[in-house]
Amino acid sequence: MERLKGKRAVITGAAQGLGQALAQRLDKEGARVVGGDLNLEGARETAATLKDGAAFYLDVTSYECCESFMRSAVEVLGGLDIVVCNAAILISGAIEEFDADKWKKVIDVNLCGFFNTAKAAVPYLKESRGTLIQINSKSGKKGSFKNSAYAASKFGGIGLVQSLALELAPYKVRVNAICPGNLLDSPLWVNSLYRQYARNQGITEEEVRQKYIDQVPLKRGCTYDDVANVLVFLASDEASYMTGQAINVTGGQQMN
Repeated sequence: MERLKGKRAVITGAAQGLGQALAQRLDKEGARVVGGDLNLEGARETAATLKDGAAFYLDVTSYECCESFMRSAVEVLGGLDIVVCNAAILISGAIEEFDADKWKKVIDVNLCGFFNTAKAAVPYLKESRGTLIQINSKSGKKGSFKNSAYAASKFGGIGLVQSLALELAPYKVRVNAICPGNLLDSPLWVNSLYRQYARNQGITEEEVRQKYIDQVPLKRGCTYDDVANVLVFLASDEASYMTGQAINVTGGQQMN
């Protein structure tokens, strides 16, 4: 079933991992998709897997780059109905050891980058009465141990989602967030986070994995499909009465 047939979508952070999976799901549901990423080659590889995809370079920390990206995407798509703000980074560490410049970098990408992307997209979304969706995190709802920069950026993201939802409601533009749990089998975890968290917490990588599974009532990690299922719903007309929400996809780990 193509629940998003004819919709025109962009997604940031589309080169790999969750961003790639979400781009592919939007495509499967009938949307035309343009991806953006610092890794242009990776974004083009994602676009090549889509029926009618395209990709452009995108640095979300630059408003001018976001503005140029949106113009290019609209030239390809003929308009814009769905914007998925997925680009993010994660650098963890204890407060006394956390380099201030690295802390600011997380905020710059995750929070300021979300603002830049939204600001550049809003004029087009007003025209289409479209929807803006941020990929947030359970860490946007609850503090994260030795992970203050990421949690702060995600808490701020939910504040921005709610504020934009109020501001854009008169234009029938909906703004929501998805808060996934731990994507334990994703490249981000396998290639980076297990190692970071094992070092920060003084345990093995295997113990890190088990620790995070044990915290989930449904006893498994989050998957790309879990996130994509909610994304498709929020992007569809079925969610036409939903705005300003931050939807948990955490297997019961986060319940408010």
